[in-house]
Amino acid sequence: MALEYLIYSDESDSDGAHYSNFYGGALVRSSHVESVNAAIAGKKKELNLHNEVKWQKITKNYLNKYKILMDTFFDFVEQDIIKIRIMFTHNYLLAKNLETYHHEHRYFLLYYKFIKHAFGLAYSDDEQEEIRLRLYLDRLPDTSEKRELFKDHVVGLNRYKQFKQAGIKIDRDQIAEVESHEHDILQCLDIVLGSINFRLNDKHKVKPEGAHQRGKRTIAKEKLYKHINTRIRGIYPSFNIGITTGIHGDKSNRWHHPYRHWRFVPNEVVINPKAGKRNAP
Repeated sequence: MALEYLIYSDESDSDGAHYSNFYGGALVRSSHVESVNAAIAGKKKELNLHNEVKWQKITKNYLNKYKILMDTFFDFVEQDIIKIRIMFTHNYLLAKNLETYHHEHRYFLLYYKFIKHAFGLAYSDDEQEEIRLRLYLDRLPDTSEKRELFKDHVVGLNRYKQFKQAGIKIDRDQIAEVESHEHDILQCLDIVLGSINFRLNDKHKVKPEGAHQRGKRTIAKEKLYKHINTRIRGIYPSFNIGITTGIHGDKSNRWHHPYRHWRFVPNEVVINPKAGKRNAP
């Protein structure tokens, strides 16, 4: 039987204060997915987290439980059993010379780029003659016509030279739109993606209207972000969340690294000085 890579994928803010178009993915080999799911489900049960866990649900009372759950998740990332990829754009660098089609299909065009490049699948060296991709996409927005066209383009990656050389194949019936409450890996990915979006867009500084202090939920979210960032830096010391992760002189690290960020920059850009923000530490 061919080896399978299962990719669970989610998205967040399309228009943030500083960074936009957030996409996240978690890749697990088929040989590991059962044990990973069992471990996460078991930890959720142990913590009495019986419902769906999400970034938006974080409160002071649940903070420690979410930290423990993230430790379980990042233990797998640290071992390269789960690969995490986060992609986003910087509002300081706006795409120019776009046509109407690009504006209308922005969400799916970027999603396609994410699937094609973010995991470095072309550099996969599992030494299998054939590797199948199975995609679990958190429920897609927009019209059914656009969603189906997007899936057509993803299947079209079978003709991509680098995928063919790596033995990567995608069957149309293996591209599924799913509900996140049914997939624990997708729920954990939502928390990681939400935390990066939260910090890059300065949401940790937000105060309720008319208040002099931040809300308890905002403070709890910042603490969880810092915990997640500590786990990331345990893999890569001095990791900078606001830029594309370096390849250390080897393009194949786009695959080999267990955790990476990709700040997507269009081929042609115009500077938007109003959106300037220093790269996050």
